[in-house]
Amino acid sequence: MNTFEISVEAGWKEICAVEDIPVLGSRVVKAARGGDIAIFRNAEGEVFALHDKCPHKQGPLSQGIVHGRQVTCPLHSWKIELDSGNAVAPDVGCTKSFEVKVEGGRVLLKV
Repeated sequence: MNTFEISVEAGWKEICAVEDIPVLGSRVVKAARGGDIAIFRNAEGEVFALHDKCPHKQGPLSQGIVHGRQVTCPLHSWKIELDSGNAVAPDVGCTKSFEVKVEGGRVLLKV
């Protein structure tokens, strides 16, 4: 992850190049308040952003396994939907999701 963020347009921050996020992996954006944000990239090249805490026991989702449009928490194997932050049934809970987009090969996060 780059250690700097550049303001691109109102409400959006440039985070890194999309290729800086490994396929089926993540990068963490350190937040001054509210907790860290994990930026994920799946096998199809889609990019997602979630609060980096599982709703179950606050496990670091950025260290989980990305598969399809989900990430599996490394602590207790809860599956979390990357687009919504919702836990997959039978588990119940949600972590905050954030708007993210890719423009010109750069990842932008809505702040």
